[in-house]
Amino acid sequence: CRYLAVQLSPAIPVFAAVLFLFAMATLLRTSFSDPGVIPRALPDEAAFIEMEIEATNGTVPQGQRPPPRIKNFQINNQIVKLKYCYTCKIFRPPRASHCSICDNCVERFDHHCPWVGNCVGKRNYRYFYLFILSLSLLTIYIFTFNIVYVALKSLKIGFLNTLKETPGTYPSMSLTVLTVLEVLICFFTLWSVVGLTGFHTFLVALNQTTNEDIKGSWTGKNRVQNPYSHGNIVKNCCEVLCGPLPPSVLDRRGILQQEESTAQEGSCPRGPGTQEPPATQGPGQAQEGGMKQQDGSIPPPSAVPAPSSDTEMPEEKQRTPGELAVPCADAGRAEH
Repeated sequence: CRYLAVQLSPAIPVFAAVLFLFAMATLLRTSFSDPGVIPRALPDEAAFIEMEIEATNGTVPQGQRPPPRIKNFQINNQIVKLKYCYTCKIFRPPRASHCSICDNCVERFDHHCPWVGNCVGKRNYRYFYLFILSLSLLTIYIFTFNIVYVALKSLKIGFLNTLKETPGTYPSMSLTVLTVLEVLICFFTLWSVVGLTGFHTFLVALNQTTNEDIKGSWTGKNRVQNPYSHGNIVKNCCEVLCGPLPPSVLDRRGILQQEESTAQEGSCPRGPGTQEPPATQGPGQAQEGGMKQQDGSIPPPSAVPAPSSDTEMPEEKQRTPGELAVPCADAGRAEH
């Protein structure tokens, strides 16, 4: 606001612009970055895993339910179960989960955020946290200085006179009325944005994910201690927000194999609008098809060319396409 920049400090609008740009940058980074998608198993790898499972579980009698596909893994003296993903055909790493919206297994899966349009996982969680943190600070900042603006104007000319003062963007509203509306919007937004930031700050301090908190993996009936927590808030925050990022394993420039595309085309049934290729027409059928005029009517006999035969007529007996056929005498005797 120009009024606050003149009356208090020019750094007020500058800092608000910096916070806004930082929030937008972290939002875009969260939306367009790989959250930690785990590639699906290739056909050979999936077949090998199936052989391993069959060798471990043995042959299951018909009618009995097969045992769950689980592997036990030890982390910090705690047994962690690696579950098998029937969609990706792999045993998921610890803390990974399959996102039903993205249809991919994501490493250290936290949740799928519809506001950023992407999963939040191991590779973009820190940017998501910085986004909601900067957005909370920006909301509090705007809320605070809107109240300061209304308070300073009210001390000089009174609150009611302030509402009737300087016309704003809309002719029927004053600039102070718009400021009051901003105060109300920021007040109701604070509860959701700041509350979400506080919840994720709590999770970062415990080195825990939203998915684990909802399922009660470490706080449920089993009372199993979190094997990923260092027991220190500072160490947990440093690992989650400042730890090294693993490289992306996605092949973004990969080319689709020809065999896969051909198999997909062959498996697609023909739709009701698909037309069969026209059958091969004989010379007589081709001429009959050309007999129809453009308006769909059948031309008169005088315009119909005589059917061709394998033996050509004598040169003096050949007729032009517009000439009528003259019946011969032998044909007339045969008819009588």
